[in-house]
Amino acid sequence: MDKAALNTASVMAPHHKAETVGSTLTVGLRSRPVVILNVSPEVDGGRYAIKREVGDTLVVAADVFKEGHDKLSVMLMVRRRDEKEWREVPMSCINSGLDRWQGQVVLTENTGYFYTVEAWSDVFESWRDEVKKKLAASVDVTLELIEGRDLVEDAAGRADAPGKKYLGEIIERFAAASYSEQCALLLSDELSAVMARWPDRGTASRYDLELEVFVDRVAARYAAWYEMFHRSQGTVPGQPATLKDCERRLPEIRDMGFDVIYFVPVHPIGRTHRKGPDNTLNAGPNDPGSPYAIGSEEGGHTALHKDLGTIDDFRHFVAAAASHGMEVALDFAIQCSPDHPWIKDHPDWFKFRPDGTIKYAENPPKKYQDIVNVDFYTSDQEGLWNEILNAFLFWIDLGVKIFRVDNPHTKPVPFWEWLIREIRVDHPDVIFLAEAFTRPPMMRILAKVGYSQSYSYFTWRNFKHEITEYLTELTQSPVAEYMRPNFFPTTPDILPEFLQNGGRHAFESRFVLASTLSSVYGIYNGYELCENAGVPGKEEYLHSEKYDYKVWDWDRPGNIKKLITTVNRIRRENPALHELTNLRFYKSSDDNILFYGKMTPDRSNMILIAVNLDPFDAHATNLEIPLYDLGLSEHDNYVVEDLITGAKHLWSGAHHHVQIGPDNNQAMILRVMPWHHVDFESPSF
Repeated sequence: MDKAALNTASVMAPHHKAETVGSTLTVGLRSRPVVILNVSPEVDGGRYAIKREVGDTLVVAADVFKEGHDKLSVMLMVRRRDEKEWREVPMSCINSGLDRWQGQVVLTENTGYFYTVEAWSDVFESWRDEVKKKLAASVDVTLELIEGRDLVEDAAGRADAPGKKYLGEIIERFAAASYSEQCALLLSDELSAVMARWPDRGTASRYDLELEVFVDRVAARYAAWYEMFHRSQGTVPGQPATLKDCERRLPEIRDMGFDVIYFVPVHPIGRTHRKGPDNTLNAGPNDPGSPYAIGSEEGGHTALHKDLGTIDDFRHFVAAAASHGMEVALDFAIQCSPDHPWIKDHPDWFKFRPDGTIKYAENPPKKYQDIVNVDFYTSDQEGLWNEILNAFLFWIDLGVKIFRVDNPHTKPVPFWEWLIREIRVDHPDVIFLAEAFTRPPMMRILAKVGYSQSYSYFTWRNFKHEITEYLTELTQSPVAEYMRPNFFPTTPDILPEFLQNGGRHAFESRFVLASTLSSVYGIYNGYELCENAGVPGKEEYLHSEKYDYKVWDWDRPGNIKKLITTVNRIRRENPALHELTNLRFYKSSDDNILFYGKMTPDRSNMILIAVNLDPFDAHATNLEIPLYDLGLSEHDNYVVEDLITGAKHLWSGAHHHVQIGPDNNQAMILRVMPWHHVDFESPSF
């Protein structure tokens, strides 16, 4: 850890364990000389790590107090997971009435850190405080000065050579000084700073827990994903695309502003019970089957489907994506077709029915006849778990550092905690996205045990009250300490009714919401074309490419590629949109208009967003501009620029009337600039 990044006042903590003073009388007592309570952030009593990203400032607070009126020294203790020595950052009291203390540290590395709080009675500062009060009341402090000199002498015994020399000189000067000079000498701020480096920790107490924070790279919080169905990137009907075909699309996807190319599974597909078009059970000899039916005689989870190319082609694709400023995410599904090599080589990894067959996967009434599941509780648990780990490592070695994991909520939680920790030992830059549209407790525990990102219920939150309630929970509640939502309006499995029925304008508003409410989001290919042909009565795509080849016209009329490109550019250029927990909702008089904003802590970038949630009609509304949050008064002038259209307006006051709707745009993304901060010579103005 870079010491300077912690704090200029940071000091290396002596290698010791904080002891509680007392005798056998205190054995078994739960209280300490200095009480440390309510440390935050903390997840489930320290059982799980909080999450941050490289460059973030970790702010830690705690209630710290002691009987009487002693001054306290309170330290935020921080160390990397691989370090033994703690580094200390002084904490300051931010609410003396509530004894609330706070300290902060910049997290500079993509790794795990531990943090805790230690505090002790600051004997010297308590002495200084008492003497200053007595001097102010014209009380003679001759005896107190002798006590102060003794404290300096005690500190000299703990100090290193330079400190010992300095404090020895103070003692010598004290002996020859007058009363007033002695007061000035011992009460000086310079001496106080040196004494703070060599405190008497005899009353030191340390918080019972060493809390953990895992620091991901920034891509875990801020990114734009493009989900590519690889075999549908070609131009010949009925024929599979190759990785070279996928590669040819990279410039177009880059130009739209995406930085992650996310592939559905790339492995060989089994033939037994292969699904035909539209999820039928009568696949023809040339039907490709579902890519989630993983494994054939050609290989399993460490093999590439031959139609896509070779492993060298895959390496080339990863490198090509990187050359365009993008990286590759891979869909990893721990499930097998009945033809997967594991079944022949490790039959004990599976459960067989009384008739000798393997039970296929079901989620009644859904049936997946082409898929069987492994038994995570097999007697050869170690062998199975390590085989799955090795499969992840195989793709990591090929350059994949992001995995979207299919249905993790149907696998044991301890497995994920073990797997993610094992991978992070040597690959802390790997990011895991949990595709878990499941019950809230399971969704949350997956995030707690290590998943970097989570799918969410955003896909089904369409109206003002439900979006506001859900996003407030995700960004302002304790959930925000460990769960990062990745917003996908659709997936290959889910085409919501709102988009099936709402048409192009529904796609526009849901896109703006996904890309600005969350700092990381994604779209499934075809979204840019407003593809909304659904199976009647179901949230599924008609003629889904999960079971067939597709050839798309990526420029077909009615597409929203221009909007996507514009909004992704706006996201890149505005740091406020790179964050998640800075989201705040504001008042709009029409319930069809959602009004919210994000800004940087220094207010150098302030963004307000209004989205029409109604795909059919325009709506006029009064927006209440959050002047206080923006650092403005009722009488200040300010400029708002609609970053989608480029239109600029000079406003003052809090209330402004706007109309948003299908005839113009479904959303306004407004950058707010105080009048006196506007650079009228800037080309952007």
